Amino acid sequence: MKNFMDETFLLSNDTAIELYNTFAKEMPIIDYHCHLSPKEIYENKTFKNIAEAWLYGDHYKWRAMRSNGIEEDFITGSASDYDKFLAWARTVPMSVGNPLYNWTHLELQRFFGIHDILNEKTAPMIWEKVNEKLAGDGFGARDLIRKSKVEVVCTTDDPVDSLEYHKKLAESDFDVKVLPSFRPDKGLEINRDGYVEWVKKLAEVSGIEIADYGDFLSALESRIAFFHSIGGRVSDHALDSIMYEESSLEEAKAVFVKGLNGEKVSLEEERKYKSYTLTFLGKQYARLGWAMQFHIHALRNNNTRMFNQLGPDTGFDSINDGQIAKPLSRLLDSLDKEDALPKTILYSLNPNDNYVIGTMIGNFQGGGTPGKIQFGTAWWFNDQKDGMFEQMKALANLGLLSRFIGMLTDSRSFLSYTRHEYFRRLVCDLIGTWVENGEVPYDMELLGGIVEGICYRNAKEYFQF
Repeated sequence: MKNFMDETFLLSNDTAIELYNTFAKEMPIIDYHCHLSPKEIYENKTFKNIAEAWLYGDHYKWRAMRSNGIEEDFITGSASDYDKFLAWARTVPMSVGNPLYNWTHLELQRFFGIHDILNEKTAPMIWEKVNEKLAGDGFGARDLIRKSKVEVVCTTDDPVDSLEYHKKLAESDFDVKVLPSFRPDKGLEINRDGYVEWVKKLAEVSGIEIADYGDFLSALESRIAFFHSIGGRVSDHALDSIMYEESSLEEAKAVFVKGLNGEKVSLEEERKYKSYTLTFLGKQYARLGWAMQFHIHALRNNNTRMFNQLGPDTGFDSINDGQIAKPLSRLLDSLDKEDALPKTILYSLNPNDNYVIGTMIGNFQGGGTPGKIQFGTAWWFNDQKDGMFEQMKALANLGLLSRFIGMLTDSRSFLSYTRHEYFRRLVCDLIGTWVENGEVPYDMELLGGIVEGICYRNAKEYFQF
């Protein structure tokens, strides 16, 4: 029997241990998609206690606490930070089998040197120990990023954002690149409340009066150029459902006018508007050498009562289903036909889509870029042992795992960088098991290079930040 989360954690054989310790463990991190605040990074935000660092905004933990019968007052309500921490400590023992159990203890070990198991009995001691460290030097936002050996952080930013803090960071002495990512969802969701107001903001920040669809596209193009000037090289799109419908410019113009007038548009009109706008954006990304990310199949804000009480991103989202193969194929092909398909990363929240995406990416590779179209790492509900193994095995079976650009945090927490270690251990265990089973030769030069590529080098080469 192994000791709990010791140095061989998640490594089931000698080859996996060798691969991890020799090639993966010390690799830097390129965090090419996250939701960290550039303002908090610039200000080197410090945390008054572990509850603030751990529980504020962490809807993974909130879901588990609700499942454990914790009252909302101790999750997102007015209870004290200490009482919220105790509620989490009562939940942790019940989360055995959930990745939160391992992530919690990995963060305690790596950032705070605490190897005690968190539960209701140990909670007061751990509260004191961690808070004492947080009150000292070296535990601000920048410090935690540096300790994690991060080289690049890509935040997620609205096109109307001023990128004020990205500029300040670029001019500061912080030696980690903090770059913006272009997330224009509000400009695509023409039927969503707030669309007209967002278009007005876009007009203000771009300096372009938006009277028609041509003006709208020009304003988007100007913001892409602005993001590029600040170092942005990545876009991101939340495509909860994939839509594609052939559309002429005139048809898209007509739909835009209806939307700008505050009218709801039909599903067919929405598909045409989104398709034309997405292909326009894709061409801009390709021209500038950007990578385009599609996050597919989230079903958001399922609980109306709690949405009205707490708003979005509070732990009431789940996996969506539905067809993606044909519309995704047509969308990618519409760009490829004009030789304007940018580097593209496809993620689906639904693991049933693994083989769809694994085969889809092979249709549009080429152009001299290794892994130009990527099957993105296991995302959100899937970024755990089984989900990561299944994503990597699907990619290996259908494409080239060796060209995979690896892990990202997709997180709002400065402590979540330990998830890269979690991922890297699984990469080494997967490949090590193939070696132990005689499916792959024991060739450390070959395998070590592949491991280093997946952990770091492939992303560095792919994005060219």
